[in-house]
Amino acid sequence: QLLRERRFVVLQGPPGTGKTRMAATVLQQDFGGHGQTVQFHPAVTYETFVAGISPDVKDAALRFRVKPGWLTAAVAQAKERDSLLVIDEINRADLGRVLGEAIYLFEPKEIAEGNGRVVRLPQPLDDRSETLSIPQHLFVLGTMNNADRSIAILDLAVRRRFAFVDIWPDLGVVRRQGIEFATEAFGKLQDIFAQYAPDDALVLLPGHAYFLAKDEAHLARRLRHELIPLLTEYLQEGRLGPCATELDAYIDWLQGKLGSHGQA
Repeated sequence: QLLRERRFVVLQGPPGTGKTRMAATVLQQDFGGHGQTVQFHPAVTYETFVAGISPDVKDAALRFRVKPGWLTAAVAQAKERDSLLVIDEINRADLGRVLGEAIYLFEPKEIAEGNGRVVRLPQPLDDRSETLSIPQHLFVLGTMNNADRSIAILDLAVRRRFAFVDIWPDLGVVRRQGIEFATEAFGKLQDIFAQYAPDDALVLLPGHAYFLAKDEAHLARRLRHELIPLLTEYLQEGRLGPCATELDAYIDWLQGKLGSHGQA
């Protein structure tokens, strides 16, 4: 409902909370799969996302053409029916550089009223289009892991144009799978973060996805080879302050539990 009302939405939260899965579900269930999913990373540029000159080899000859980017392609897809552009890890790219003047287009109210803004492209596209605007049928859903230090901080110009939804770890999801040890381990970890972690470290709480498994043996492998390395990295980076001692004890408890059950 928020996506329909606000048009541009970002799902944000700790790792392992199902943000990417939720976005994929929205694309399939609410948009009938009409749209596309792309992933941002540090190498994504304006040319990748909006449009730009790209080399094209044809008949053993090199030529250059103006290639539409992901946003331009999404606009074309949304001419006749509702379409969703999912941008996974939206803040892993430098959004100011990636969007360029196209950030001017992201005005939900104006688009909804049929008065969407228009920008002129640096070069005309192959179909001779010289301008770009966002149609009423296009919606954008991003995901953002706000625990990753390598990501860029969204500037205020971007934040003003998007609505943000916090997706937090959910003990109920773990409990419903019926593996008692998973519920116990996740509950203990939640308690440690709730009682000892500083407020700015709550985004580091590993999500419920780390505790979901087919059976106890599968769970043990996930805890040993995915969760424990993540927590160890947090400790090595000194990111948890007063929570570090308790978290260190939790890792020892977890390893002891896994060893006592002969799980590897």
